[in-house]
Amino acid sequence: MVSACILICCEAGKYASVAEKVKGIKGVKRAFPACSRWDVIAHVEAADLKALTNTALEINKLSGVRATETLVEATL
Repeated sequence: MVSACILICCEAGKYASVAEKVKGIKGVKRAFPACSRWDVIAHVEAADLKALTNTALEINKLSGVRATETLVEATL
């Protein structure tokens, strides 16, 4: 199991609709707007890195998304 945060930069005024769309994607546990350089943060769980990559690509293709950055949680 792989956990990650996907940081999402949105087009102006699109953060609320993007957050709602992201919540409907398989593997997304939480998605919420943020007041920072990134507009939406999504907490994601996936079976492996390939599945995580597919989820990140799906988010990146959404209307209103300008860019994403994926932070993979390290297990110690």
